[in-house]
Amino acid sequence: MRHTITHAISSGVLLLLAGTACTAGNTVTTKPNDSRPSAPGSSRAAQPAAGRAKTAAVGDTITLKGTNKGEQLDVTVKRWLDPAVSANEFSAPQDGGRWAAAQFELVNTGSAPYEDSPSNGAQAADTDGQRFATTFGEITAGPLMPASAKIPPGDKALGWILFEVPKTSKITTVQFTMDSGFADQTGQWSVK
Repeated sequence: MRHTITHAISSGVLLLLAGTACTAGNTVTTKPNDSRPSAPGSSRAAQPAAGRAKTAAVGDTITLKGTNKGEQLDVTVKRWLDPAVSANEFSAPQDGGRWAAAQFELVNTGSAPYEDSPSNGAQAADTDGQRFATTFGEITAGPLMPASAKIPPGDKALGWILFEVPKTSKITTVQFTMDSGFADQTGQWSVK
């Protein structure tokens, strides 16, 4: 009996360690690739104080790797709109909600083609920690990111990703993860 209990405890510890090893590679990156000033119209008020790490904001690029060998994107949040305005009378946020949108630029800096539905890997978060998935609609700011993007090495895709959020939410960050949200690296940008 004692041997069985010891074996069961050992097996449980191994399973716990194996589960930890599977998720140990997951990271959320808030540091942009370099310290260039943000693009005009950026939401960043000022450069960070000396010695503090800069947090990615609108206009900054974060390099992310995918799950397949050779997949790598330079991801930039080019613009942030809150609220985003519907382009027609047929689509609109539900009562009590509003649309917000991030214009993402995805540049394939890897050695393999990248094929995905980019909006599946994006989400927005508010000051309360609520997270919001993407939605469908047309906005006046321009075209949405394609539902299926096929980006060869050296090429790029540009488009808006739309979120439906409560009218009372203050959105503070947007995130992007390759491979429909299943890659180990996530980029996060401040949109305050």
